[in-house]
Amino acid sequence: MAKRGGFSGGMPGNMSNLMKQAQRMQRQMEETTKELEGREYSASAGGGAVSVTVSGKKEVVSVKIAPEAVDPDDVEMLEDMIVAAVNEAFRQMEEASSSAMSKLTSGLGGLGMGGGLPF
Repeated sequence: MAKRGGFSGGMPGNMSNLMKQAQRMQRQMEETTKELEGREYSASAGGGAVSVTVSGKKEVVSVKIAPEAVDPDDVEMLEDMIVAAVNEAFRQMEEASSSAMSKLTSGLGGLGMGGGLPF
């Protein structure tokens, strides 16, 4: 009769390799995350009247407003330009982050995780 329960004799070679690859990928993801957090992304709106820089930590680092963009009779336009520039800078940051992480996770197919579970 067949023995029930787990593996006899420890992890099979493939499982051991899988664990090593997963640990290596985790380290690479941590390094990539740290690198991305150190980057800055800038965007402008209103033909450059408003410029915003954000960090990879999702923080606004700076906002620059050209004097000609400040019209006391049209504060709403200035507010809209600030929102547009902030959103574009964050979009750039998210795109860079997604691109970097997808490069790392594209190797998951080789780990037997791409098309479904290996068991």
